[in-house]
Amino acid sequence: MTDPAPDFPALRFEQALLGGERKFTRTEVSARAGISSERAEKMWHALGFATVPDHEIAFTDGDVEALRLVAALEDDGFIDPAVESSLARKLGQTQSRLASWQSAMFLELLAGSELGPDEAIEVASLLLPAMERLQTYVWRRHLAAAAGRAVAGSDELARGVRVVGFADIVSYTRLTRRLSEVELGQLIERFEGMAADVVALNGGRVIKSIGDEVLFVTDTPAQGAAVALALQDKVAAAGDMPELRIGLAYGSILIRLGDVYGEVVNLASRLTSEAKPGRVLGDRELAAALDGHPAYRVRKLRRVSVRGYHHLSPYAIQRAEG
Repeated sequence: MTDPAPDFPALRFEQALLGGERKFTRTEVSARAGISSERAEKMWHALGFATVPDHEIAFTDGDVEALRLVAALEDDGFIDPAVESSLARKLGQTQSRLASWQSAMFLELLAGSELGPDEAIEVASLLLPAMERLQTYVWRRHLAAAAGRAVAGSDELARGVRVVGFADIVSYTRLTRRLSEVELGQLIERFEGMAADVVALNGGRVIKSIGDEVLFVTDTPAQGAAVALALQDKVAAAGDMPELRIGLAYGSILIRLGDVYGEVVNLASRLTSEAKPGRVLGDRELAAALDGHPAYRVRKLRRVSVRGYHHLSPYAIQRAEG
């Protein structure tokens, strides 16, 4: 009679997170899902996971179900085979960032509570369903909001005409040398929180945060100006936050898998680099759209030469006096 396998806490903790034990090799999981090994591996890599050796038992019933679901959605025409990998890549990147944040938060909780292994596994088992429900709720609300904007949108919105804005922390490189890791993390957290609040409050959407920079879009020029000026005001009112540079550009953009691309994005980035601390710059198209608006004043500045644009005409965006 053989001794039973030891009950390793790390293994039990992993099973609690994965929702089951590892049962299948790479070949077995693709066969059970009814797709080729090559396709399964391509999707696995696109989701951001490392190659698994052929003989390693690494996959669960959940992996089989996920592959079956993707195959069914593609067979029913809901997913274009040409963008399957791109879709998986974006989904993987988004969920990876979320998982990194949540795992760090959970480890801090464990460190502060001094829970034993069994108690930690029990807490994880209770937290996971609650987090799943919360994430599903937030996703559905954002989906409803996006669908509402699409249905009620104008012809310009249907063509992808938007305001793109970048908000950038001044002297960020110098700050990374002066602040501790904890202090830098707190600064970034405050900056991203302020930006998210201001953008949402003024009808915009944060596309992504990249360290010292936040990229956002709005549907109208007035919303773009409102976001930029309100964010500058909020940072200035805080008193202990570094100043920001903000650049805005208006025009047609490519919106693909939650990200934005095109010349308008490049223009906004270049204008951000040219903006003085605490100021907002816009391009010619944004200035023309805001010209005569009762709430805003635009002022043409001298032309500048930046990478890719030898005669870029920036415009200072300010609130109208009175």
